[in-house]
Amino acid sequence: MNLEKMMENYKKFINVQPKEENITDTIRKSKEAFYKKEQERMLNYFEFLLTQFRMIQKRWWLFQIILLTAAVTILPSTQSEYYINRGIGVTGVLFVVLIIPEIWKNKTYNSMEIEASSYYSLKQIYAARILLFGIVDIFLLTAFCGILHGNLHFTFADILVQFLFPMTITACICFGILCNKYCRSEITSIVLCIIWSTIWLLITINENIYETAVLPIWLFLFGIAILFLAFAIYKTLQDCSKCLEVNFNGIENN
Repeated sequence: MNLEKMMENYKKFINVQPKEENITDTIRKSKEAFYKKEQERMLNYFEFLLTQFRMIQKRWWLFQIILLTAAVTILPSTQSEYYINRGIGVTGVLFVVLIIPEIWKNKTYNSMEIEASSYYSLKQIYAARILLFGIVDIFLLTAFCGILHGNLHFTFADILVQFLFPMTITACICFGILCNKYCRSEITSIVLCIIWSTIWLLITINENIYETAVLPIWLFLFGIAILFLAFAIYKTLQDCSKCLEVNFNGIENN
């Protein structure tokens, strides 16, 4: 008798009845073993930050460095305080615009649903990116403001009015668009930043407006801008999951 016939005879006489409770118990134990194994190699938050740092495209930081370097190299050659001050303001606007592609990239590449399914939430992913950009950009801006003060003899008031204030307003526009439930477009954000840059140039061209506002007024306006920026970043982190193409319940957004 060959093997095939032996197997057929065996199937006729042996009837295996699966037990549902044993199958369920096997599945439960398999899940527990899988979760236990996964927890042994779970990323801590520092490793998560390091992973996010590696994922950020460093070219945007390079572009920011090139922009600031060009500003402190080219603007002094104009030999005109008027053009230097206005150029510094435009530099502040462009500096912030350069972070937009990286902050928005998960929406651009439609990867938010994938990120939302990871162990760390979408909110934590956004927070990590903003934190990393904040750390690097603060370092770059500190060095840039130090050069403005040392080489171009900018005072604190000059740096505040000519560079930090327009830059902060630009950041408010960017994060305001990012946390807006009606419009989360990179193009819209960039266009509004360009419009703001034009408005700022028109304001600074009018010497009467520019010279009338004393330092306390600029400090007050800068303080309001900082508070709004903090609120916009908070709203971005709270509402980031609302801009998913598909909600967690599987229903498509309109």
